[in-house]
Order: sequence, then C-alpha cells, then structure tokens
Amino acid sequence: MTVAETSKVAGGVTLVGSYNSGAEKRSYKLYVPQGDRERRTALVVMLHGCMQGRDAFAAGTRMNEIAERENFLVLYPAQSVYAHKLGCWNWQDPHHQEKGRGEPAIIAGVTQAVAEDYEIDPGCVYVAGMSAGGAMAGVMGETYPDLYAAVGVHSGLGYKAAHSFYSSVTAMRAGALVSGGAVPTIVFHGDADATVNVANSDRAHEWLDRAGEHADGPEGARIGPTEVIQGRASGGHRYTRYVYAGGSGAAVERWVVHRMGHAWSGGSAMGTYTDARGPDASEEMIRFFRENSR
Repeated sequence: MTVAETSKVAGGVTLVGSYNSGAEKRSYKLYVPQGDRERRTALVVMLHGCMQGRDAFAAGTRMNEIAERENFLVLYPAQSVYAHKLGCWNWQDPHHQEKGRGEPAIIAGVTQAVAEDYEIDPGCVYVAGMSAGGAMAGVMGETYPDLYAAVGVHSGLGYKAAHSFYSSVTAMRAGALVSGGAVPTIVFHGDADATVNVANSDRAHEWLDRAGEHADGPEGARIGPTEVIQGRASGGHRYTRYVYAGGSGAAVERWVVHRMGHAWSGGSAMGTYTDARGPDASEEMIRFFRENSR
C-alpha cells in the first residue's frame, strides 16, 4: 500500500494512495479526521456506484463531515475503468463473489491494511455502498464476515442476486431471490427507483423471514419485523422503517423511502445521485454500525 499525496479537507486530512493485490491495483482515498488518534473510533469503507466515483460519493454522502465529528476513518476505494468501463464494481461476476479473489480480495486487503496501520478496533470496521457499490458491500459482508462488523446497502442488490451481465439486468429491473445474512445489515431504497427495483430491498432479506428458529420460536418459522415505523423527513419524503431483531440471525433494518428514486437518501447536492428530501442515510448507517459493533 502506497500513499501518493495528501490534502486538507473539512478539518482533517485526505490521503491518496494505491493498493496492489497480485496483478490487480486500485487507488483509494482515506479521510483521516483531526481528532486524537488514540481515541479514533472506527473505520467505514465506502464503495461508490457506477459513473459516480469516490469524490462525488464522498461529497454526496457527507460521510467525511460525520467522521470529523465522530472521529472515525473513511476509506474510499476506487474502481478502475480498466476493470469496468462505467466504473462499476463487478458484484454480478462469480469471480468477484468469493473470498480470497477478485475485487473482494482487493477491498478486504486495503481495509485490513488501513485498520492495522491506524490500530482500529477489529469490531468497529464497517462497509457501505451505493447501487453497484451497495451490492458489492453486501458481497463483502458475506465473504468477509470476520472483517466487517456490519454492512450498509443503499439502492443495491443482495449477495449473488446475479451471476452474469444479463442476469444482473434482470435482477435490477425486477429483483432476485438471494442468499445472505452473515452480518448485521441496514438497507435504504427508494420505492420510485427506476434503476434498481425496490423489490431488491425486500428480497435481499427474505433470508431473515426464513432464518430458522426465532429466539423462542419453532425451527423454520417466518420471522417478521419486530417494529414497523412510519415517518417523514423534515419537509421531505415519507419513509417506512422495518426493524428485525437478531434472533438466530443478524440484526437488520430496512428503510423504504417513498417517492424517492435512485439516490442517496438525505444526501448533498454537492455529490451525484442524491436526494436531500429523504431521511439521512449516512447518519442512520453510522448509528446502526455503532449499535452493532462487536
């Protein structure tokens, strides 16, 4: 892992570097807040969407601002246009769906390197993403559950929802039955999303409804949400929040933002693919991650 340059952003420092895994190389940016290093609380890995890039993703999610306030690191790996011409993470490719190879190995490798270098508590390492990045965040949670304590999936798809380009198009349009549930997961999705159908937010967690025995229920019983909360962002979209207790599986939250399209909920117009009228997905993900540290 090499660091190429540094720049001051939002009070902290942004490091720009690259990480090599065999013949593969990816660049990254790492936001380091100006707070006390010994009291640094966590590492959050953020995976951008297609045609978005790490800078627009950072600006749109405002994650660096939260990191400065809460004193945690934010890592932004960048997909190479040589690996995908639209800058998408290859979540749908079987070569990139398993531990120890492909893009999961690269993302996990740079995550581990940063976590070790900055002495981050192993129970406070998280990964989140948007769209293709959200789907890849789900892949990371499934393939490296020992590394990531919790996952955030925004406008994405579930683990192994597709196995090729053509099946990925079908999954994005109509949703796909998938496996999953290795670590606690929070999902955000707009129900007017015309790029990735909101059905994926439902189906990404069908595993939970069939997760086996509940804390005190019979084996094979369906596990519905323990809470269903409806609300409205200040001056903005209505939402429904489904909360699932852990039981025999991981804890899950699913936020459906009504009348929102393919956009980061509560994001800033300084970035891309954002909608400021929704509840703040960045704040809610950090809250969820804190609650599910280990």
